Amino acid sequence: MILLLRWVLFALAIMFTAWLIPGIEVDGFKSAMLVVVIMALINIFIKPLIMLITLPINIITLGLFIFVINAALLLLLGKLAPGFEVDGFLSALLGSFVISFLGTLISNIEFNA
Repeated sequence: MILLLRWVLFALAIMFTAWLIPGIEVDGFKSAMLVVVIMALINIFIKPLIMLITLPINIITLGLFIFVINAALLLLLGKLAPGFEVDGFLSALLGSFVISFLGTLISNIEFNA
């Protein structure tokens, strides 16, 4: 139940990001929930591999290259998820900042069951 609640909060974060950042569009809550599921799969399977491949660049940039990776994965998400569009790299970069910030807040929420 807590996992479903977190997914709903992430979907609301996606919708807020689309409202806040020009160049990111989401059709509705149903599309945002699908985006959350696809984003979870990308973060489980693709992101660790990319992080391993780009480890030297991450070390040189003191971890700031992670923002570029997150933006690239958000662009990929825009191609994969129906009802979700990301227009360009700058929109993806700003969107990844907002989603990362809101995701950190959501992950730190303690639910008492």
